Amino acid sequence: MTSSMTQTQGRTIVPRLGGIHHIGLTVSDVEASEAWYTRVLGLTRAFVEPHHQGRGYAVVLHRPDSLLFMGLDKHDANQSERFDECRTGLDHVSFHVADRAELDAWADHLDREGVPHSGITECTEPFPYALLVFRDPDNIQLELIWQ
Repeated sequence: MTSSMTQTQGRTIVPRLGGIHHIGLTVSDVEASEAWYTRVLGLTRAFVEPHHQGRGYAVVLHRPDSLLFMGLDKHDANQSERFDECRTGLDHVSFHVADRAELDAWADHLDREGVPHSGITECTEPFPYALLVFRDPDNIQLELIWQ
């Protein structure tokens, strides 16, 4: 077996994954979302990429101290409806933080920026973790989790 393959139950061989490369979110107002993600998550514009067949574009943002890239997608057919996790597709996006104290720092940051959030929820099952939930301008649920 090569280093790029992994053995799973029985004889099924599944190629390895290296992690998530980027997230692409369809938004109703790219400029407003870019300003929000820059202010709230500390992302900066990396580049603008046209969609295939000229039906929109993505503003790709990057978090300079991480491997995180996020595309804010403008689709010409988008009707600017608010996000609803009950429809087929994305439910939420969760970002890992290194330690529990970072969640406190994030809660303070969100308060300073006027971003409503859940407060920090501490859980012990199915494993110990703490979670902070908030939403972007299109109602997309974002989470910060320490585990």
